Amino acid sequence: MVETSAEFVAHSSIRTDHSSPGRFIWSHIRRHPWVGLGMILGAFSNAALASVLPYLIGEAFNAIVDSKDMQRVGYLSLVIVVSQLIRGGLQLMRNFSSETFAQRVERDVRDELYASLLGKSMAYHDLQPVGEIMARVANDVREMNFFMSPGLNMVVGSGMFLLMPLIASPMIHPALILTPALFIPIYAFVQYRYVKSLHRVAQDVRARFGRMNARLAETLDGIEVVKGTAQEEQESARLSKLIDDVRDRFIDQGKIEARYFAILLFGIAVVGAFLHAAILYRANAIDIGDAIAFMGLISLFDFPVFTSSFSLARLASGLASAERILNVITAKTDLDQNEEGLRPGMKGSLTFEQVNFSFMPGSLVLHDISFSIEPGQTVAIVGQTGSGKSALTKLINRTYDVDAGRVLVDGIDVRDWYLAALRSQISIIEQEIFLFSRTIADNIRFGCPGANQQAVEEAAKKAQAHEFIMSFPEGYETVIGQRGVTLSGGQRQRLAIARAFLTDPRILILDDSTSAIDSATEDRIQKAIWAAARGRTTILITHRLSQIRWADHIIVMRKGRIVAQGRHEDLIQQSNAYRRIFARYEGVDEKTVDSADESAPPVPGEAI
Repeated sequence: MVETSAEFVAHSSIRTDHSSPGRFIWSHIRRHPWVGLGMILGAFSNAALASVLPYLIGEAFNAIVDSKDMQRVGYLSLVIVVSQLIRGGLQLMRNFSSETFAQRVERDVRDELYASLLGKSMAYHDLQPVGEIMARVANDVREMNFFMSPGLNMVVGSGMFLLMPLIASPMIHPALILTPALFIPIYAFVQYRYVKSLHRVAQDVRARFGRMNARLAETLDGIEVVKGTAQEEQESARLSKLIDDVRDRFIDQGKIEARYFAILLFGIAVVGAFLHAAILYRANAIDIGDAIAFMGLISLFDFPVFTSSFSLARLASGLASAERILNVITAKTDLDQNEEGLRPGMKGSLTFEQVNFSFMPGSLVLHDISFSIEPGQTVAIVGQTGSGKSALTKLINRTYDVDAGRVLVDGIDVRDWYLAALRSQISIIEQEIFLFSRTIADNIRFGCPGANQQAVEEAAKKAQAHEFIMSFPEGYETVIGQRGVTLSGGQRQRLAIARAFLTDPRILILDDSTSAIDSATEDRIQKAIWAAARGRTTILITHRLSQIRWADHIIVMRKGRIVAQGRHEDLIQQSNAYRRIFARYEGVDEKTVDSADESAPPVPGEAI
């Protein structure tokens, strides 16, 4: 099994082989041996009892032609009815086992893929279209089900139907093995070429479907922008082209299936078998009943020939889907869970030592960042848009890892922490709030699933959210829309703050978290943040002077570098960049800033 690094590792009994799509599927199949055995026994008994039928019919013909023994014909008819009833019962067992097999494999593959996606780093997810991932989780995993049933189920059954004429024909006359012995290897070669051709086009079908799904998901996610710019027709045209591509690939697959040579091969086998049986009959080597029984056995080839065009297409699609699923599962990510890492209780000190970081290789976002924060301190990080403020905070909980340098929490490199222990003690309230399509209470307790209702309400009150929550008819049990679209920006941010309060983190990071809140509400939330920040390390990314002045320490960033740091009173006198921030965001008179720029002493190394 190929080992891959992961932020999160699911604790599961599922252990599968990731070295190839075939081995991946086989490792899932062998996890259910009894169900698989039931399917194989059912397929064997079905073929065996099907081969009994032509033999009994041949015996009935001999009884009529030779002795007109109608009593024996009646007895043989009864045996035929009983044998086929038994065959029907065993066939039911086979189909039930096959469907059970398929559903279990689909469940296990989906669980494994979902756990793998949860374990991927943000760097991985940043580069993957959501629609493409959803196509693999939903459609490709479903193809694994079809691979098992009807795909593998029919292939196993077909294999049994191929073997029976080979086994039973020599019992009629040794020479009659000729037709089955020639047909089976030629048929196997033809099917191998067929599957090989189908696999290539099936891969293309799955890839085109993924691209179509990605475009659809992206358009629906940005539907407000599409409608706001009147681009419905253009987006519809783009998606129609992708739909046409998927259609064309399915047509290509249909063309290969239409050239299914095995049907012609079966016709040739029937003619050859009939001629061979006729020659032996004229030579008095076999009687009429034997000839009829032999042709009945040859007719068993009909089932594998006519079902394989469908079942093998399911196998080809399943293999292509397994390959796409494996590409996700085996993709290397930048981070690992570090289960052997340290798990101490966090005090909250934070140190950056000459940190460099880039989202993409060769394009640094942060340059030589160094600073220290003592436990319980409140630090404000300020700077113009794109200066690297948010990127800096994402290194603290290892959403991303540094390219160079170190980030230390309580003197321990964050890469030496057990990742879950590190993140469980750090709470980040993002600028872009994400809420789930669940109840308000479930959204607040998301980071602390065991919290009771009283704790949820206390957190909401601290975040100044309780009042608006209770204004809804169902209160805390109100189900909000995806991403919280049924709430205002301020309401979403207050719920996010409540969620952070409930987890009681040792390090609290607020990334411009009051940007969508009016002044009156901000005053109330500000008091709650002051209370929540007491005794814990708090990092504020903000442009609001009221919050910045409250900080114990201020870090000024410009173009990914720290250009100044200190207290507000010192920076307003010494830092040109700091004063310009307030000229832009707080409406400070530009003349005052320019005057201050002229009188203030230059700061060494500061970029203007």
